[in-house]
Amino acid sequence: MITVIAERVLHESGIRVALRYPPDQEVDNLVRTLPDAEWSARMDCWLIANQSGIDQKIINLLVDVARIDFRYGGNRRLVEKIREIREQNSSVARRETSSFNNRTNGIFRPADVEYKLSRRAVEDIDRYRRWMQSHRYPPNTIRTYISMMEAFLKFVAPKEAGECDATDLERMVTDYVLPKGLSYSFQNQLISSVKKFYKEICRETIDPVAFTRPRVKHRLPNVLSREEVKKILAAPVNEKHRTILCVIYGCGLRRSEVIMLEPGDIDRDRMLLTVRQSKGFKDRIVPISAKLVGMIDSYVSHYRPVTYLFEGQREGDHYSATSVEKIFRSACQEAGIKKNITLHGLRHSYATHLLEAGTDLRYIQELLGHKSSKTTEIYTHVTEKSIQKIRSPYDDL
Repeated sequence: MITVIAERVLHESGIRVALRYPPDQEVDNLVRTLPDAEWSARMDCWLIANQSGIDQKIINLLVDVARIDFRYGGNRRLVEKIREIREQNSSVARRETSSFNNRTNGIFRPADVEYKLSRRAVEDIDRYRRWMQSHRYPPNTIRTYISMMEAFLKFVAPKEAGECDATDLERMVTDYVLPKGLSYSFQNQLISSVKKFYKEICRETIDPVAFTRPRVKHRLPNVLSREEVKKILAAPVNEKHRTILCVIYGCGLRRSEVIMLEPGDIDRDRMLLTVRQSKGFKDRIVPISAKLVGMIDSYVSHYRPVTYLFEGQREGDHYSATSVEKIFRSACQEAGIKKNITLHGLRHSYATHLLEAGTDLRYIQELLGHKSSKTTEIYTHVTEKSIQKIRSPYDDL
C-alpha cells in the first residue's frame, strides 16, 4: 500500500492541497475525481481545491488503497479518523470474506488477490524507467507508462514479467479493464506500455506484435463557426485572457504550446511565430497576423512578462494549463455557446477555416505540426465548403 502525502502549498491560483505519492494508476483515477484536480508537472504532484471538508473527502476516497499522511494542522485528529474508517472497512471485509468462503470453500482466483510488486518486478520497472529517461521520453509519458506497467505486473503476480505471454494481457483486459468500466484510452495506453516494455526491456520473452489493440474509434472534431469564434474571443474582459485565446485560434496552437511561448518567439519582420519543442520534440513556424501582433504588443506593454509570454502569478512561471481551460469555458458561457466544445476546438476550427478558405491540406499539416497527413485529413470531413453544396434528395420530392 502506497503512502499519499497531503500538504497545503502556495500555487499561482492560490492555496491548494498537494497530493504526492509514487506512480499508481488506481490512485490516479481516484484523485482525478476530487474537486478541481489537476496534475502539476512543475511541482510533480496532484493539486486539488483547498475547500471546506476536503480532508474528509481525501480520507473517504483513498483510505482503502493508500496510507494518508497529512502534513498540516489537525494531524492527530485526521489519523484517528483514518484508523476508525479503516477498522470499519476491515470489519465489513472480514464478514464478506467469511461469507464468500462459505459459498466457495475458500477458493480464490488470482485476480481476486491484491499482490504487491516483487523485488524482481521492481527491478524491471526501474530498468524500464531508466530506458525511457535515457531516450528522452516526456515526463508525463514516463509517468503514464510506468503506472500502466505496474498495474500489469500487479495483475499477473505472482508471475514475473519473463513468465508472461500475450494471453496475460488479454486476460487483464477481459477480467480487469472491462469489468471496472475503464476507458478506451486506458486500454490503449496499457497496451502501448506493455508492448514497449517487451520490445525494449524483455525482448527475449514475448513478441510485442502478439499484443493487439482495441478497434480504433473514429470521431469527428467539434468545430466552431467563424461567428462563434468571434463571440468567444470577444467575451473575456481581462486583456491577458483575451490575448491567450486569440493566439490559440490565430496560430492554431495546442494548450501546451501557448503556455510555453516566449516573447522572443515572435519574428515581427517576417510575421512568423516559432513554436519550439512541441509534441514529438518538433519545432515549427506558423504565420501570425499583424492584427494579432498588435494585440500581443499591447498586452506585453501592460503585463511585462519576463520569461514566458503568458506568465502566472509568480514571475518566471508559465501560465497554468488548467487556467487556460477555465478561461475558455468562461468565454463560451459568456458568449452563449451551447456546443459541446473544448479548448482544443479552437485549433480544430483554425484548421477547418483554413481548409474552407482554400488552403492546401499539405500546408495545413505543416502549420499544425502533424506527423501524418492522415491526421490532417479528418478536417475534410467537417468542412462546410463542399458539404453545403450537396443537394438533399428530400428537396426533389
